[in-house]
Amino acid sequence: MAAPITMLILCTSFLSLSLLSTAFTSRDYADALEKSILFFEGQRSGPLPSNQRLKWRGNSGLSDGASYHVDLVGGYYDAGDNVKFGLPMAFTTTMLAWSVIEFGGSMHSQIGNAKTALRWATDYLLKAATATPDSLYVQVGDPNMDHKCWERPEDMDTPRNVYKVSAQNPGSDVAAEMAAALAAASIVFKDSDPSYSAKLLQTAKNVFDFADKYRGSYSDSLNSMVCPFYCSYSGYQDELLWGASWMHRATQDSSYLSYIQSNGHTMGSDNDDFSFSWDDKRAGTKVLLSKDFLEKSTSEFQLYKSHSDNYICSLIPGSSGFQAQYTPGGLLYKASESNLQYVTTTTFLLLTYAKYLSTNGGVVTCGTSTVTAESLIAQAKKQVDYILGDNPAKMSYMVGFGERYPQHVHHRGSSVPSIKAHPDRINCNNGFQYLYANSPNPNVLVGAVIGGPDSKDNFADDRNNYQQSEPATYINAPFVGALAFFSGKA
Repeated sequence: MAAPITMLILCTSFLSLSLLSTAFTSRDYADALEKSILFFEGQRSGPLPSNQRLKWRGNSGLSDGASYHVDLVGGYYDAGDNVKFGLPMAFTTTMLAWSVIEFGGSMHSQIGNAKTALRWATDYLLKAATATPDSLYVQVGDPNMDHKCWERPEDMDTPRNVYKVSAQNPGSDVAAEMAAALAAASIVFKDSDPSYSAKLLQTAKNVFDFADKYRGSYSDSLNSMVCPFYCSYSGYQDELLWGASWMHRATQDSSYLSYIQSNGHTMGSDNDDFSFSWDDKRAGTKVLLSKDFLEKSTSEFQLYKSHSDNYICSLIPGSSGFQAQYTPGGLLYKASESNLQYVTTTTFLLLTYAKYLSTNGGVVTCGTSTVTAESLIAQAKKQVDYILGDNPAKMSYMVGFGERYPQHVHHRGSSVPSIKAHPDRINCNNGFQYLYANSPNPNVLVGAVIGGPDSKDNFADDRNNYQQSEPATYINAPFVGALAFFSGKA
């Protein structure tokens, strides 16, 4: 009888949290969903379409790759600068696709915008993957030079150097993430655009083969051009297993199942890991693979269900295995820099795992206690609501949502007068006056979720405080799925 009693206590505690929270409605979540997708239009590189909704942005990066005789125009700037980093862009793409796969049915009028945001990324990744045989273009822009300037992307004159990985200079981490992104996106477009989906999937197969054949970390190959900005601290093994998992999901080809079975033990399947990010894919892989065990009783994936349970248990206060840190206001806290990236990925995994559990009435086993899918949803809601304004500061950490939100976002394009308002060029050094200005950003980057508060729920709305005030595509991408889930609840 011990397990049911423990489960009741856990469920009751989460119910209490839910009842005490701000009463956001499905309409509020739908509004936040629309804005979370709109944010990506502020990150666009390349020629902007006529239906661009954030009108303060203009064309940029129109000659990216030209000096290297390749077309690398398009894609997204990762955060508040003007570099196109391949690893976080690919992870962003994977998470946007996964959001649509799991929760697209709740996106309603926003499903078209979500697919447009996804396709803006995949069109670029296709170029990067197919421009040169046995090579993969993984970055445009010198981050060291870019970060010495404060320029809107429409004016940038910093070096647009191009960086690639190859057989001689491998990058299994970034390549396998790109394969995951293309494979996941192929699922999204399978019904609406079969030919595009087929192109994505074939390219994903080629890129995964490249990643697996030429093993090595792109951090070693590209050094100071990616480190410390997006150094692959976790290595490349986690991306290979993640990539294979998405190839299996997209193709149902038994060869990928065999690959996972043969290589899983050396690629992190035996290890518990308690964070999920652009760098470390282990927790996400385990949740993804647990789907087949929960829905199809695929015995080969029972291990991943067990490790997914361990991951969930680490997050649930009062459960066996709990080890997460929360702020006094209830926010999951992982790091002083860009903490909300971990909150949005964790929230997405909570909801996705709850969905998988619900297919057969499954529960999470935490020692002698069990946690229900409903408890996972309640915990996810607490995190989502905190970001949207149910927090000690009574501030939304999504720009443009609610009555009070950050005004001094660490973002070049948002903080410098737009090219429409100020047509004359603002050069590298002249832009710094806007970085240090006390006035709010003149261009509202609607939908951007920023780095967020510290471990004590404190937040400094300071443009120079990039750790807390900088947005990023990989913060928003998993949040799209979470918001879709709650917007679909009556």
